[in-house]
Amino acid sequence: MPDHRFQRLFTPQEANELIPRLEVLMRELQLEAQRLRSAVAEMARADRALAGSDLGNLMERNPKLREIANRMAEMAAQIESFGCVLKDIEQGLVDFPFESEGEVVFLCWQYGEPHVLAWHSQESGFANRQPLRGASKTYLN
Repeated sequence: MPDHRFQRLFTPQEANELIPRLEVLMRELQLEAQRLRSAVAEMARADRALAGSDLGNLMERNPKLREIANRMAEMAAQIESFGCVLKDIEQGLVDFPFESEGEVVFLCWQYGEPHVLAWHSQESGFANRQPLRGASKTYLN
């Protein structure tokens, strides 16, 4: 039975067809995240009073940060517009809702993997991912 909390359910083949596009977006998203961290660190070095400020406060003061954050939000929205779930930018994690034995679980892809290699339940997350039958064992953790 489809889970209506998700835009769609994927097959492993459908998820794998998105990997080339996701690789480009994730690479750019990770670069923007690094730019954001660098810009925040630079602001904190320039003005020690800002060191403890939250990102929202810093973005109000600095259009460059706002611009980077907006680009990141656009890329994240593009990833999610495919119907997949962006889980973690730093780790490069994207999940794809998938029906297995009547239950919706996630096919799990990590940036750098050639294709979807694993799955996990909605509750268990990346740390408890299981090998996907037929996936290359070379890349599994």
